Amino acid sequence: MGRLTTHVLDTAKGKPGAGIPVELFQLDGGSRKTLKQAATNADGRCDQPLLEGPSMQAGEYELVFRVADYFRNQGVVLADPPFLDVVSLRFAIAEPAQHYHVPLLVSPWSYSTYRGS
Repeated sequence: MGRLTTHVLDTAKGKPGAGIPVELFQLDGGSRKTLKQAATNADGRCDQPLLEGPSMQAGEYELVFRVADYFRNQGVVLADPPFLDVVSLRFAIAEPAQHYHVPLLVSPWSYSTYRGS
């Protein structure tokens, strides 16, 4: 059964990013539909898959991570406005029967992602 999962790694501290709000949107042309809202746990992961089973459909999606407040709570002094406040990752699901894992590796000044397993 296919599913979509994510996690956040704080690459500045070398630890999971806990307590980061995550939103999942489905994109359709110019519209954006909210599918799920969650927050990362102590391991930097969402407690449940963001999509699975019949809700896992081919199409375009966007994951939004609100990272500035996380870094402020970690004691990082950020500029006003911060260099990174909201990180938005747009991706597509082509094979909904597969596991799509879309992690965020983030610091106050950079981020990267990949399709994991």
